[in-house]
Amino acid sequence: MNETLLTVVGNVATTPVYRELPTGPVARFRLAVTSRRFDAGQGTWVDSHTNFFTVWAWGNLGANVQGSVSIGEPVIVQGRLKVRDEERGGQHWTSADIQATAVGHDLARGTAAFRRATARKAAAEGQPARDEPSFAIEPEREPQPQPEPVG
Repeated sequence: MNETLLTVVGNVATTPVYRELPTGPVARFRLAVTSRRFDAGQGTWVDSHTNFFTVWAWGNLGANVQGSVSIGEPVIVQGRLKVRDEERGGQHWTSADIQATAVGHDLARGTAAFRRATARKAAAEGQPARDEPSFAIEPEREPQPQPEPVG
């Protein structure tokens, strides 16, 4: 099946809403994506049209979005584009949704501190958290003199 995969850079336009559904946890938020272009006549950057997408993040991604993303933050979203046409109340509606496979902060516009979610998930399940691997380098030890063999 051919799907439209895309990566979009924009700002979180609404507070993420988290729900526990029978099909699993999901978080959704609106993403504002504004094109910018350089106006040579004015010598400045100008904003053009803003597109809005509804981002759907399922499972652990949804739980992590809820705990990590806030309104106004710059993010990068990767996922599948779903364009829907529907009739509601006698009106025709078209919406563009992104079924997210990855969501992260745009580090070109700020900093972030990553925290693994495994400890939180393990605690919720009543299991002890796994120790993270240590990447510390052990100092080299001085060789110890060996006793000379007798005989």
